[in-house]
Amino acid sequence: MNEEQVKIVDDDPYLEPYREYFKQIRKHFTATESRLLSGNKTLLDFADAHHYYGLHKTRSGWTFREWAPNAKAIYLIGTFSDWKVQDRFALTPIGNGDWEINLPANTLKHLDLYRLYIEWPGGCGDRIPAYTNCTYQDPNSKIFSAKVWAPDSPYKWKVKNFTPKDQPLLIYEAHVGMSLEECRVGTFNEFREYILPRIIKDGYTALQLMAIQEHPYYGSFGYQVSNFFAPSCRFGTPDDLKALIDAAHQAGIQVFLDLVHSHAVKNENEGLSRFDGTYYSYFHDGERGYHPIWDSRLFNFGKHETIRFLLSNAKYWVEEFHFDGFRFDGVTSMLYYDHGLKDSFTSYDKYFGNNRIDRDAVVYLTLVNKMLHSMGPITTIAEDVSGLPGLAAPISSGGVGFDYRLALGIPDFWIKTIKEHQDQDWHVEWMFSEMTNRRQDEKTISYAECHDQALVGDQTLIFRLLDTLIYTSMRVDQFNHLVDRGLALHRLIRLITATTAGNGYLNFMGNEFGHPEWIDFPREGNNWSYHHARRLWSLVDNPELDYKYLGEFDKALLDLIKRLDLFKHGGAQYLSTHVKNQTLSYYRGGAIFAFNFNPTESFVHFRTPLPQGAVLKDYQVILDSDDKRFLGNGRINHDCKYPTIEVDNGRHELELYLPTRTAIVLA
Repeated sequence: MNEEQVKIVDDDPYLEPYREYFKQIRKHFTATESRLLSGNKTLLDFADAHHYYGLHKTRSGWTFREWAPNAKAIYLIGTFSDWKVQDRFALTPIGNGDWEINLPANTLKHLDLYRLYIEWPGGCGDRIPAYTNCTYQDPNSKIFSAKVWAPDSPYKWKVKNFTPKDQPLLIYEAHVGMSLEECRVGTFNEFREYILPRIIKDGYTALQLMAIQEHPYYGSFGYQVSNFFAPSCRFGTPDDLKALIDAAHQAGIQVFLDLVHSHAVKNENEGLSRFDGTYYSYFHDGERGYHPIWDSRLFNFGKHETIRFLLSNAKYWVEEFHFDGFRFDGVTSMLYYDHGLKDSFTSYDKYFGNNRIDRDAVVYLTLVNKMLHSMGPITTIAEDVSGLPGLAAPISSGGVGFDYRLALGIPDFWIKTIKEHQDQDWHVEWMFSEMTNRRQDEKTISYAECHDQALVGDQTLIFRLLDTLIYTSMRVDQFNHLVDRGLALHRLIRLITATTAGNGYLNFMGNEFGHPEWIDFPREGNNWSYHHARRLWSLVDNPELDYKYLGEFDKALLDLIKRLDLFKHGGAQYLSTHVKNQTLSYYRGGAIFAFNFNPTESFVHFRTPLPQGAVLKDYQVILDSDDKRFLGNGRINHDCKYPTIEVDNGRHELELYLPTRTAIVLA
């Protein structure tokens, strides 16, 4: 490619003043990749650290290696040494900061526990190996250790080479630990047995698992990672996780990992911080090595060993557990020196001006995307609130290479709308603009709410719409007009969000049926209660309660997206809005979507234009948010056919009955 040519700049004239930035990033990427590949053929060859470091069973016994350049001495301690430092378990330095020990086969066995005892100039401490792939937490002391995971028979995959089906990307975001109704931590096996069938039945095509990488504090929602290669032991064994992924693949469902490479827990006994006595082994030193809000350690993305550690980590989860993709958490924090905290992103200069972008981080994200995409059909999703241009553009075009970016502004829009405006003042033009405001050259995933909107101190959409009525008035035989309003608006919000989505749609576990309460993990402030760290499935299973009908609407919504193959038909094509009447219509996938957000007025002769190229035949309702099977009022006759009406200059329209707080889809 010509050095002067950067396709995303060529395609967007507003980026022209920043062409030099993209050229410099490309040069930095090329130089970094060349440096990393010295002696390696590909990035996949470079990302082999998990095969070298850590504990490995060999033909003659065991080999363990660790990188700790500041260490003076390292010892393996564990159940095999009665947790005492013994000379026969001392590691030997082998150069480049690496340490090694070889042990006879009978020294260790499957499920043994171990740690490292490391001495450094001026101090010492216990550490869990950086590349440990299995952990154990003592139920009494709560202390974490590494665990030998070497079963006699490796897991036998039922689906060895899963290939995702060509179907719309409908993501079910889930947390295994809080997936049960009981007040305790759920397991991989219980999720596979009880929750996965619900996801399959509902019609989701991808499962996104949170909090998989080991984290010492359960209440961190998995975002304070200590052991990057180990599935959290509180949910089960590595093989239990494999069985869950295998079962999802048998049902044709992709499985994504919520991957945390943006930061690490600052704990020293469990994590990587001050691993060998220094603060800068994997991280930046000094103030730059700490996140001021998250109170965690920040990786040095320009350091050879850090890049290899993180690339190997991403490769490992695909190689060992057959994950089909990743949602990269905290990308905004990675991209900017100020972590996106000091200024908003209201113009391109806010991104590229004042040397704000951490180019090492941009290059790392580009490297990991290139490597993962070389492994097959791996999906990568960026969680970025800033909207950096090029993040989800191909590397060949000058982008970072993510397949998708999350449309984080949409849930914020819904919260702001519900909090600050009565529904008679909801502005349909702003609404449509917010739903469709995205870069056309980058794929996006929309959602009305995810786990963030339900955390303690916040509220789910259904709670905002119903408030305390959610506790007292959700029986089918107990009609309440305020509940009827809330349920109707909940259906409209989810319908417009999903059907205007660019390339995918996401839902957090339980929100599909209007889970009534917030999420609050056990902590000192709630007396370590699990009351809000669970999902109340009995609500949606009870036909006498309203939740069941919201769940039925969610199934119908996903089925509609599949039937129309909606995300393959470009964006939603604007047809009409009437701000005062609060009506809106758009076209997509051969279907007409007509919304009436008006709280008091129905429209008997609502007219919506048809776009050029639309089929000029009779139209019929294929989904109706007011349908009685969704606990609506049943005001739409599904047998009615709506003929196309020719108006002036060859234009055509449909004339519809559009009741208050109702949306209908016609095809």
